This record gives sequence, C-alpha cells and structure tokens, in this order.
Amino acid sequence: MFGWEFPPHISGGLGTACLGLTKGLAGLNDVELTLVVPKIWGDEDLTGIRLLGAGEVPVFQKQIKFENSESKVQYYEVQSGLIPYLGTSEFSELKSSVSSGEKRLIETTVDGKFIFKGFYGQTLFQEIENYALVAETIGRELEFDVIHVHDWMTFPAGIAAKRISGKPLVVHIHSTEFDRCGKNVNPAICSIEKEGLVAADKIIAVSNLTRNILVSNYNIDTKKIVTVYNAVKPIETKKAPGKKKAKKNKIISFVGRITMQKGPAYFIDAACLVIQKQKNVQFVLAGNGDLLNEMIDRVASLNISKSFRFPGFLNESEVNELFQISDVFVMPSVSEPFGIVSLEAMQAGIPVIISEQSGAAEILQNVVKVDYWDVESMADAIDVILKDDEYRNKLALLGKEEAEKLRWENVALNVREIYFEIIS
Repeated sequence: MFGWEFPPHISGGLGTACLGLTKGLAGLNDVELTLVVPKIWGDEDLTGIRLLGAGEVPVFQKQIKFENSESKVQYYEVQSGLIPYLGTSEFSELKSSVSSGEKRLIETTVDGKFIFKGFYGQTLFQEIENYALVAETIGRELEFDVIHVHDWMTFPAGIAAKRISGKPLVVHIHSTEFDRCGKNVNPAICSIEKEGLVAADKIIAVSNLTRNILVSNYNIDTKKIVTVYNAVKPIETKKAPGKKKAKKNKIISFVGRITMQKGPAYFIDAACLVIQKQKNVQFVLAGNGDLLNEMIDRVASLNISKSFRFPGFLNESEVNELFQISDVFVMPSVSEPFGIVSLEAMQAGIPVIISEQSGAAEILQNVVKVDYWDVESMADAIDVILKDDEYRNKLALLGKEEAEKLRWENVALNVREIYFEIIS
C-alpha cells in the first residue's frame, strides 16, 4: 500500500482514513500489509502495522518510463509549487516565485536513497516522481499480491509498481481535483488522476458522490468502481452525549481546511443570522487554508468578530477538546467525498449538521442535513438545536450510537473482498 501521509503528520481526512483502514486490515489473519510512505517521522503509532519509509529504500536506477514521459516530467518541474489542497490565490503566489527555466537536481544520499521532506510543499511534484522510482524498486524486489494506492500523489508509484510486478492495482479515491477546486481544476493533477483511474484494476470510491464524479468527469466504467464508505476511530468520551458543562456562551464549531471545498463562507453567513436571533453564542472556525484571511475579513465586514474565533489548525487532541465544549458541529461542505470529521463529532456526543453535498449524508440518519448554499435553513437548524434541550440531547445520543457502529474493521472486510476478487 502506498500512502502519502500518516498520523500524527496529516493535513486532512486522507491520513486519518489511511490509519483507520491499515489498522482494520492489520487485524485480519489472512492479510499481510506493508504501508509505504515518503518519510517516517518516528512518532507514528505502529501497533500492528509494518511501515516502510520511501527514503529508506536505495534506488540506483534513476529512470522510469511513462507514456508521454518527456512532456510530463517537464511539466512536473515547472509546476512544482502545487500542493493537493492549494487554492487558486495561493498557487498564483507560489507559481510567481518559481522560474519556468529552473532546473532541479535530484538529491540522494551516498547509498542511493532519496531525501523526502514528507509534506506538501513546493517540491511535491519532484517527490512524487522520486516516490515512483522507489515504488519501481519495491515492485521488483518485494513479494506481494496486490498494490493499493491512496489519491493522486501515489498514483505514479502504483502504476510503476504494477508495471514492474504485473500485480493488480487498487486505486482508492478519497477526493478528486473536482472536489477540491470545482471548475478551476489543474490539468496536471487531472491528468495524473485519469492515468491512475485507467490503470486501476479496481477503484474504491468513498461515496456514491465520488463514484458519480469519476464516471461523469473521467468517463470511468461503473463496473470498475466499488463504493466503500469510511468509518471512525473509537474514542473514549468522559462526558455524556448532549450534557455540556454550563458556560457563558453556546459554541458552534467548524473543523476543516479553510478552502472553497469546505464551505466556510456559508458557515459565516449562517452564523450572522443566528447571532441576530440569539445572544451568548460563539462560533469557532478551526483550520488553515487559502481562504483564511478572506474569511477573517468577511467576519469583520459583517461586524460579528466578537462572536468568532479562528484558532488555526488543530491536532487530534485539540480537536477532541473543541468537541467537548461544542454544542453544535457544522460541516457545510460544497463538495465533500465523505467527511470523517462529522463522524468524529457525532462520536463525541455533539449534534451535527452536514451538507447534502457530502458522502456522509448518504448513510447518516441522526444528523441534520441541509444544502450548503441554504444558509437560512442552516441557521434555523443551529437555532433550534441550541434552544431545544430535549431535541439537542436526543440528536446527540442517537448520533453517538450511530457513529459507534461505523467501524474500520468492517471497512477492512469490504476491502479484503476486493483484494481476493482481483487476485482470483
């Protein structure tokens, strides 16, 4: 299995899902898994998991053949400032700082190992190319039956391993370029996504929403795609669902990247309507992203800054602390392939509001669902939950019970069936 991030070093739901799935697969007696990531940091939870850092694999063959390779490699070098969760304005700033004539040297150690930074940055495309070279070596030297890759950063690695080994390739789609950027997609990333989808023997989509995007935007045969929904890692909560400690303000929280995809502007507009109806409410917009400064300005222009907090990116423990003091959680995503954070909030015993335009909306029952653009309905839902204690407590209790049934062990069983199907 080739991944790009692994907790605690994550930037979104991809790393969380990768951890959950690998833990679930590790519990199966007839599945032996090696997870390859660009870099091992040393503080990962490796219980039951065999983790291999690409930077530890010596590579002496420094050329890999791709269809159209010359133009593709050249394009990677020019566009090396791209990162998978980058917004248009951030990309423009990065692009202006990178000369189109710049030449990059591939840095290796004396024993032929690549040096991976292990995060999303201006060298991402070069690292993706290097990662594919490592995958070629792994595909030649290790014994395995199936190759499993997660999202576009790992597709070249999966294709390289498949070409060398002849083993079947499973492509797992957690998000597409069309989710992240809407109509303003980057053709380089779309090209890599298309190549991976075509090369795949089987494709796992995290929702039917994602499945439909693959069919309509990439013309992928529906018979090739299987929908396998995500799950949530069990946590211990000390407080009873819905029973929040008395405090001055009711807290409504948002946790996610501050990008177009996640709908932070709609959260702010709904908050403005709630503030007109209720006193003593506090809204928390947690996360980083290319729209952060714009959202801070939006709150200021609406004259509601006193009712807002922007704590920035929160790690897992900080997110759990926020959940413990929250009265409502809102996920107003414009296009959300799944939305694991909604399950995490439900499991913490918080009433949850999600957009209809999310994969989680396809399976969750004990949540409030609204269209992301319908800020009036979103505000009304927040208002009712805050005012009606009985309804709030019931929604929190039933939501927690529902989320606790969605386990990665069950997801792993579904993925295992896919493995054995393509092997046979």
